[in-house]
Amino acid sequence: MGTEISEPLIVDKKSIDDGGGGGIESEHVPEWKDQITIRGLVVSALLGTLFCIITHKLNLTVGIIPSLNVGAGLLGFFFVKSWTGFLTKLGFQVTPFTKQENTVIQTCVVACYGLAFSGGFGSYMIAMDERTYQLIGADYPGNRAEDIKNPGLWWMTGFLFGVSFLGLFSLTPLRKVMILDYKLTYPSGTATAMLINSFHTHSGAELAGKQVKCLGKYLSISFVWSCFKWFFSGIGDSCGFDNFPSFGLMLFKNTFYFDFSPTYVGCGLICPHIVNCSVLLGAIISWGFLWPFISAHAGDWYPSGLESNNFKGLYGYKVFIAIALILGDGLYNLIKIIYITAKEICNKSTQQSKLPIVNEVIDNESSKGLAEQRKRDDVFLKDRIPTWFAASGYVALAAISTATIPIIFPPLKWYLVLVSYIIAPALAFCNSYGTGLTDWSLSSTYGKIGLFIIASLVGSDGGVMAGLAACGVMMSIVSTAADLMQDFKTGYLTLSSAKSMFVSQLLGTAMGCVIAPLTFWMFWTAFDVGSPDGPYKAPYAVIFREMAILGIEGFSELPKHCLALCAGFFVGALIVNLLRDVTPKKISQFIPIPMAMAIPFYIGAYFAVDMFVGTVILYIWERINPKDAEDYAGAVASGLICGDGIWTIPSAILSIMRINPPICMYFGPSLSS
Repeated sequence: MGTEISEPLIVDKKSIDDGGGGGIESEHVPEWKDQITIRGLVVSALLGTLFCIITHKLNLTVGIIPSLNVGAGLLGFFFVKSWTGFLTKLGFQVTPFTKQENTVIQTCVVACYGLAFSGGFGSYMIAMDERTYQLIGADYPGNRAEDIKNPGLWWMTGFLFGVSFLGLFSLTPLRKVMILDYKLTYPSGTATAMLINSFHTHSGAELAGKQVKCLGKYLSISFVWSCFKWFFSGIGDSCGFDNFPSFGLMLFKNTFYFDFSPTYVGCGLICPHIVNCSVLLGAIISWGFLWPFISAHAGDWYPSGLESNNFKGLYGYKVFIAIALILGDGLYNLIKIIYITAKEICNKSTQQSKLPIVNEVIDNESSKGLAEQRKRDDVFLKDRIPTWFAASGYVALAAISTATIPIIFPPLKWYLVLVSYIIAPALAFCNSYGTGLTDWSLSSTYGKIGLFIIASLVGSDGGVMAGLAACGVMMSIVSTAADLMQDFKTGYLTLSSAKSMFVSQLLGTAMGCVIAPLTFWMFWTAFDVGSPDGPYKAPYAVIFREMAILGIEGFSELPKHCLALCAGFFVGALIVNLLRDVTPKKISQFIPIPMAMAIPFYIGAYFAVDMFVGTVILYIWERINPKDAEDYAGAVASGLICGDGIWTIPSAILSIMRINPPICMYFGPSLSS
């Protein structure tokens, strides 16, 4: 997913003489050590904390994490510019704020909050806890009490330190191959570089100032609104604006209502229209038709009168059909990415590459472009990261991790961890290459593959915990490796040193290993995380634990007709994805995305309504004033998400202090006279 952004025209260096002119070719580039500053690291830690909170909130509610790069870039630019401006007015001499320092901040922040996702706090890690075990049922085959490990601040931090750095060392020697030789586009990295470059021009800085004001305005509105909502949310989970029957009580029972969430509306403004529409379509299919249809067969297809979270009833259909859609979509895209990667590598080896590279006759413009290209190449290659350092770092970290992970998760034996680390670089390369071509990271898919394989190998005696832990190991490596290559691309286009990019990734990852568990612990201690009736349902916890159980037990315990429905939706996901790829763009742009459709199958329709409201606002905005929409939609969305995220902190403090909202606003049918 992501906007496709093409490279500048590239020409063969051998075909022209040395030359240049004005522009970036004459730009002064600070030494790599000067690109990493104390003020930049302080800002990175503050923003990393904020975005970790936002990521946890989204992970524990709906599981959709939109790109927060615009917000991180704007806020990083704003904080440092404000700080330098303030000190200058006081008469102090300050080091100028460069785009290289801006890039380092962006890299640190993304590396930090990326661990809030790949760390599994809303998926494989929390799937090990006692609440998830009880939700599935103590008598459910394959669901053993021995496979419980409740979240703990120390072991979660230790696990992240053990697995999160290997991905950074696994592909570092290939940075020249990926960025300069294959010239992979990495659309998100390129877009981030364009954003940062624009900040450091006169017109770009002026626009950035306006965007920051816009972000601050909607951040304030979102924060105040979330505070206002709290006063009416009462005790329990049935009060307040979060349970507002916008379309009537009948649809409210089927989770169709607008819950006035700034976060989900903001997600709707950021996510592409097709994603938001796919989520709503999935909600309509599941909660509008499928679940009412299956409920009508209670007593025939499954015993009537079961609890709402009993896997032998409707709950089982919800979870397993969602899993079928997710696996179908993931399998198709995995095969597709591997095919594209293999094809492009073969084309490259035969000098018939179809990557977005163009050779052109040289004129003054292309000569200037070539000079800029050479400047970027020189800066990128100047501060080399020795291959021996990356290789020895990977081996040393793998040895430490192989020894420590079995201590944290005894069922995951050391030799299974070692085998994972032997094959991980190949998978990291496939994922990074595919991300460079398509902007689609399949880290969670690789994690699920590791989950199934290890769970089935270990078997019933500890297979669930071993599979979930293996999922974390694989996800961390392939995710951080792809993120590093994205950052290398951003650094390449902003004239940032590759060494400063690598070091800032290391620092950001180290921050994330501490900040991500701490911010999750705030949620864990303040809220009832994992409760199916609470605001923080942690929907993927049950899904990931069920996947591990499926890897051991198979499909023997599914309710009646559930396997047939799962097979149908699995095949349907494959067909829909195939249609998206083989039909013309004017048709394929309206074909839904199965992965997005799967999310409301289990969670509910309410957030789909919120996101659709966001996409309708953006659609109308784009029609009325497309330039304003392009310039400010990301800032408005980031403000809405950040304001609601910041309110989580005082809300958690109030919850820990046992201070309850004073009013319960509740809606029910009117009493007949």
